[in-house]
Amino acid sequence: MMPAMPPRPPSSASTPLPRAIWMLGLVSLLMDVSSELVHSLLPIFLVGTLGVSVFVVGLIEGVAEATALVTKVFSGVLSDHLRRRKVLAVVGYGLGAITKPAFALAQGAGMVVAARFVDRLGKGIRGAPRDALVADLVPRQQLGAAYGLRQSLDTVGAFIGPLLATVLMLLLAGDFRAVFWVAVVPAALAVACLQFGVQEPPRRAAATSRSPIRRAALQRLGATYWGIVAVGAVFTLARFSEAFLVLRAEQLGVAPALVPLVMVAMNVVYAASAYPLGKLADTVPHPTLLSLGLLTLVAADAALAFATGWPVLLLGVALWGLHMGMTQGLLAAMVADAAPEDLRGTAFGLFNLVSGVAMLLASAAAGLIWDRFGSQATFLAGAAFCLAALATLWLHRGRSRERA
Repeated sequence: MMPAMPPRPPSSASTPLPRAIWMLGLVSLLMDVSSELVHSLLPIFLVGTLGVSVFVVGLIEGVAEATALVTKVFSGVLSDHLRRRKVLAVVGYGLGAITKPAFALAQGAGMVVAARFVDRLGKGIRGAPRDALVADLVPRQQLGAAYGLRQSLDTVGAFIGPLLATVLMLLLAGDFRAVFWVAVVPAALAVACLQFGVQEPPRRAAATSRSPIRRAALQRLGATYWGIVAVGAVFTLARFSEAFLVLRAEQLGVAPALVPLVMVAMNVVYAASAYPLGKLADTVPHPTLLSLGLLTLVAADAALAFATGWPVLLLGVALWGLHMGMTQGLLAAMVADAAPEDLRGTAFGLFNLVSGVAMLLASAAAGLIWDRFGSQATFLAGAAFCLAALATLWLHRGRSRERA
């Protein structure tokens, strides 16, 4: 059911965000440069070089992302219990950094899969504490702007990474492993910036010294929060891994060295839209932006399904990025807004647990449909699910108004 959000204070649009929010964004930017240097080339490396099927790529991507999201439960709970966010974030970013050489050293699919798994494990460890730390650093009326800014800077890294991968592939004559070695540098810088550039707010007394994973604590999260969890799961089921955008580009005849430009295009739109739409989320009804996000994803799926060359492919990719800008920071702000302050880490962890299961199902199903029925069927199935999800959300919202 579409949750009814509590009233929010007026947005403080003229109040600058704290320096620590900008620094967290820079940390995300650097780590995404590193990650996307690898991940923008990895599907082609697995399928073209190592002979892995598209279904297995989908399964690998689903398991990897689900691992990251499920791990957030435990790190989020621990950050609430210890009242320490930064140390867990440093551990997570550090784990991601030390796995980067494994991609360059890998001689078979097994090591690549293991490195991908451990890299996402690090993402899971840092994710919920970092997201909770953002909410700890800003007032409630700036949540949308704060999450939008962090996501925007994160996404700048996500398009710099593939762009750099394209340049390096051209300069290094298609040497995947040489490109993967370059990814070590920004990952190390990200860890250094977090360690020395972000100061955690003074520790507040915890509401309880007991574990947040208790019935009483979970009941404190409330119906509004659990409604947001359900909305997040629906959105994740409607959106599978971006690896399928890369594979679609290659299928349409895009040269391997230019395929990373697909992720560049998506992330340029994502980065440009996340912050302004995050600020907008502080002042307009959330259901409106969520619905527009779903409709935008329907249009993206349709364009990708019927694309025959670069122009329509890029249109679909750009719409996919706009959808991400509309929804990802918004959902994070909704979680932070609905959760009690001392349970924010737990709230983000549980939210991402449910989303992780949905991501595993969505990516595995997309890969299976692709293998059996083709790429067009994959994107059309995604569009159909989006429409069904949109209808369900508004039906429940209408019933909620009738009961009110």
